[in-house]
Amino acid sequence: MKILVVGSGAREHTIIQALRRDPENHQLWAAPGNAGIAADAEVVALNATNPKVVTEFAVSTDIDLVIIGPEAPLVAGVADRLRKAGVAVFGPSAAAAALEGSKAFAKEVMAAASVPTGQAWNVSDRTELVEALDRTGAPYVVKADGLASGKGVLVTDNKDHAIEHAEFYLQHGDVLVEEFLAGPEVSLFFLSDGTTVMPLTPAQDYKRAFDNDQGPNTGGMGAYSPLPWLDEGFVETVQHQIAEPTIREMAQRGTPFVGLLYCGLVITDAGIKVIEFNVRFGDPETQVVLARLSSPLAPLLYAAATEVLQSVEPPAFSDDVALTIVLASEGYPEDPQSGRVLTGLDEASGDSLSIAHAATAWDGEELLATGGRVVSVVATGADFSQARARGYSAIGKIGLEGSHFRTDIAQGIG
Repeated sequence: MKILVVGSGAREHTIIQALRRDPENHQLWAAPGNAGIAADAEVVALNATNPKVVTEFAVSTDIDLVIIGPEAPLVAGVADRLRKAGVAVFGPSAAAAALEGSKAFAKEVMAAASVPTGQAWNVSDRTELVEALDRTGAPYVVKADGLASGKGVLVTDNKDHAIEHAEFYLQHGDVLVEEFLAGPEVSLFFLSDGTTVMPLTPAQDYKRAFDNDQGPNTGGMGAYSPLPWLDEGFVETVQHQIAEPTIREMAQRGTPFVGLLYCGLVITDAGIKVIEFNVRFGDPETQVVLARLSSPLAPLLYAAATEVLQSVEPPAFSDDVALTIVLASEGYPEDPQSGRVLTGLDEASGDSLSIAHAATAWDGEELLATGGRVVSVVATGADFSQARARGYSAIGKIGLEGSHFRTDIAQGIG
């Protein structure tokens, strides 16, 4: 199969690595890719958020399947243009991608579908903001309504910090103030062809920059799977109470959801509730979910893209555990330093280990870090003790001046 993966991060590199493990020998392209992806697929320098450019390449290359990794091309309508041209694409339309592109829209859909979630107030100015914060009380939860690369959410006990955060994002659009939902968080992905939904395996990520959940929110600093502490039947409950009603509601609105529905969940004393929806594979959870996938990936995504998901077997997962540790540049997430030399990746690779590149580029003979989250080290093992030992040994071999990573990924699990 000829497959184009749109994106340039560790998520896209992980998808490509999984496709390379399929029994079928796929021809793989990535746009725009990165230095690590270039070792596993042919990279194409094109604007991934330009529907016309992506579609022209896919059609001229006779691409069988396009997999869109990040949210921005989806919100920009890349999937719409591809479908109009007759290209199979795993990723929702721009209208359906509003589930992530607008948190207010997502709340509206959840209300219509009777999906359990926290109360929220949409505010557009400082007066409404302060009123909403006074209504909820601390801890304050403030979210940018639109896309913010995982950094638009603030949870704080400090009202002044909540106001400052909200006022920054109010310059760009509305802001949501939500009730605080206490409990452990879970990420669960569902494949959808617009009608049928099929779960993958749960994961948990680490959003704060530093150990013990200290520091600012990030795009994600690590993750692990499976979650041995989850109740039996958790996945089925989420499928029946959250994923299926949401997909039905989207279809009833005339905007069927074809792609991956990421359910960001919290287990409260009152039951499972949705924190947020995303409309694509999550990063870094994808790194651990696909590390445990034992079924071929391409047939699953192609079946969803062509609206015949019910015709394929549900995905199977290894009994092995997986964790990923993100290596971040100095200053991430506020002011990441880029252009520094990255070393030791070959030494860090090995059995039960892989490296997913997120922000890397070659400068002659030197490999450079080009962004905030630079690489994800992915380790598997028979148990978390073994996987943690492998993962932290590997990341310790990588050199990047000023870099940092969390040392508590999957600590004390299982």
